[in-house]
Amino acid sequence: MKIGIQTWGSNGDIRPMLALADGLRKAGHHVTLVVSSIDNHSYRVICEQLGIAYRQVPEHIDFDMPDFAQRSFRMHPLQWLRALLDEAFFPYEQDVYQAAQQLVADNDYVIGHHFLYPLRLAAQRLHKPFFSVTLCHAAIPNPAVPPFRFPDLGFHINKLSWRLLDTLFNWALKKPLCRLWQEARVTPPDRMLTGLLSSEQLNLVAVDPLFCPSFEHWQVHHQVCGFLNFTVDAQHWTIPDSLNDFLDNGVAPVYMTFGSLQQAMPDWSMDLFVEAVTLAGCRAIIQTSSARYPADSQIDQIYFIGRHPHQPLFKRCTAIVHHGGAGTTHSATRSGCPSVVVPFMDEQLFWARQLQSLGLAGKPLPAKKVTAATLARAIQAILDSKTIGNKAKQASLALQSNNGVERAIHLLEAQFQR
Repeated sequence: MKIGIQTWGSNGDIRPMLALADGLRKAGHHVTLVVSSIDNHSYRVICEQLGIAYRQVPEHIDFDMPDFAQRSFRMHPLQWLRALLDEAFFPYEQDVYQAAQQLVADNDYVIGHHFLYPLRLAAQRLHKPFFSVTLCHAAIPNPAVPPFRFPDLGFHINKLSWRLLDTLFNWALKKPLCRLWQEARVTPPDRMLTGLLSSEQLNLVAVDPLFCPSFEHWQVHHQVCGFLNFTVDAQHWTIPDSLNDFLDNGVAPVYMTFGSLQQAMPDWSMDLFVEAVTLAGCRAIIQTSSARYPADSQIDQIYFIGRHPHQPLFKRCTAIVHHGGAGTTHSATRSGCPSVVVPFMDEQLFWARQLQSLGLAGKPLPAKKVTAATLARAIQAILDSKTIGNKAKQASLALQSNNGVERAIHLLEAQFQR
C-alpha cells in the first residue's frame, strides 16, 4: 500500500511518527512522511537512510520556542494552546493543508498526528481513509475517570464533566479550527475536542497500556497500540569514552533533563540541576543547555552531555529527573528508572500524576515552584526507596513486553483489509 503520514510539532511529536513510518516500510508499504517542525529540525537524512520519502512543509517556521516558553510559562492550558496555535500553526495552516491535499492524492491511506485536521479535511474531500495517532490520552473521554483536574464524582457525573470540557474547548477554539472547513465549504464536526481532532475510523493511542488501564470504556475507534518507540538513532550511537569512564567509576548516576524546554531558560535549568545534585550528594549526568557547561565535560560528580538518544543511557542510570513529556516518561519507565518530574504545563503534570499513581515517582514538583532544595529532597527520597525502584523494574518488563509499532501496524492493516 501507499501510505502518507503527516505530523506537526517538536521532536516528541515527530519521533513516534518516524517509528510508525519505519515499521510500515519494513512491513512492505511505500511510505511518505510530511513534517511541520516547529523547532525547524530536519529529519530528511534519517528518512533517506530508512527509505522513507520525506517532505518538510514549510521549510521554515518562524517560531521562537525558547521565547514562547518564557512568555507562556504561567498561562492557563487553553490560553497556552491558543497562543501556540496562533504563533506556530495557524500562520502555516494553508501550507499544511496544501501538503495534506497532495499527500491524500498520492496515497491509498493517510495517517495524521491527532491535531492535523487539515489532513482529515483533505481525506474527506477525496474520499480516502484517514487514521490518526494520539500521543497522550488525557483528552479521550472516559467515564471511568474524570477529565484531568476535574473531581472524580462517579461514572455518570464524569460523563457530564467530559461534556463540559468539550464545551469549553469549543468555546476557546471552534472559530479558528473551523475556518479551513468553512473556506472549503465542508461542514466541520460539531465537537472540536472529541469530533475534530481524531479519526472516527481508527485513532491509534500511542501510549503503553500500563498508563491507561481503563481504556475499555473508550469509544471503539480509540485503540491502544502502545509506545511508538523510535530506536534507529540509538542503534548508531555509542557512549563517549569519557562518559563510559564516568559511569564505570562510581555508583549509577541520576540523569537530568527538561528536553527542549531547557532552551527557554538554560541558565535557570542548569543552576537548578547543579545545585540540587550538590545538595543531594549524588552523581549525575545533566543534559546541558548552557555554554557554561560544555558537552562531554565534567565537574566533580557531574557529567554534562549534549543531544543524544535517551534510552541507551537511561539504562545505566538510577533515576531520571525530567519535565514529564510523553516520550521521556515512556523512555524512563521502559529503562527501569523511577522518575522525579518537574512539569511545566498541564499535559506534563498529567504524566507526572500517572507515574505517581503507579508508584514510579513521588509527588510532582511544578516548575513554577520548584527549588534546588525541594528537588534534592525528591531525588534523595527516590534513591532511598527500594519500593519505587522495584516497581520501576517491574514496569520496565511490562513495557518491554509490548511492541507499539507492531500493534499499530496490525490495527492499521486490519483497516486496510476492510
